[in-house]
Amino acid sequence: MKSLQYILLISSIVVSLTPVYHGVEIIGGHEVRPHSKPFMASFQVFDKITDSYVHDCGGALIRRRWVLTAAHCKFNGSIRVVLGAHSLSWNEKSQQKFQVEEQHPHPDFNKKANANDIMLLKLSDEAKINEYVKLLTLPTNKSADVTPGTRCTVVGWGGTEPHSKYPSDTLQEVSLTVVDRETCNSDYHGYPKITQDLICAGDSQGIKDSYSGDSGGPLICKGVYKGIVTAGPDVPNPKKPGIYTLLSKKYLDWIEKIIGVQT
Repeated sequence: MKSLQYILLISSIVVSLTPVYHGVEIIGGHEVRPHSKPFMASFQVFDKITDSYVHDCGGALIRRRWVLTAAHCKFNGSIRVVLGAHSLSWNEKSQQKFQVEEQHPHPDFNKKANANDIMLLKLSDEAKINEYVKLLTLPTNKSADVTPGTRCTVVGWGGTEPHSKYPSDTLQEVSLTVVDRETCNSDYHGYPKITQDLICAGDSQGIKDSYSGDSGGPLICKGVYKGIVTAGPDVPNPKKPGIYTLLSKKYLDWIEKIIGVQT
């Protein structure tokens, strides 16, 4: 177990001199009821040292063969997606495991600017929809923004404490409040620039945040899938809320172009 945790740590660390991370943890949240978020996907990369797969990012199942995640999670090597999981360390009977057949990062993804940080993963086979594995519906109103002050939730397997050494073994969630773009731009001093393609959400006390292992996971507002975990501060900071790619018309049209109406 310790060796697995060590590999999880090593695989999730991103060294950066900027104030923005490209991986997040659930800080100040709580464990979800097992299998109450059946749309959640664990994006896992193969580690040659341990000869096993380790969790790297989150994602959401939006079609039977398609998972939506963040483009900065792209990995050049053997990767798989695990559905129907609550614990990362237990081989639960509810789990379905698939190789990733194709990675489709947005063609205009810019990691430095946190721009167009969205990616589709095509699974090697169709997921079996049941009580443990279900689809997360994309927003039907393509033009709808998220009003500042709206309460939203983020779900993921990221660590649960600032500077946490290891991701959480069990699925966690946290409730956050959407911050207006002008304030968020001021908080980040314009870097990265919070465009109409991004939204910010955080906690006024700085003790709750999505913070390694949660990147690519869903931001859900009033029951609607509205964003993808993208970036944020090195540690929870009330003056630097988390940054999320907004599922706007621009991205929803791009998704439809790639996957069509497949289920």
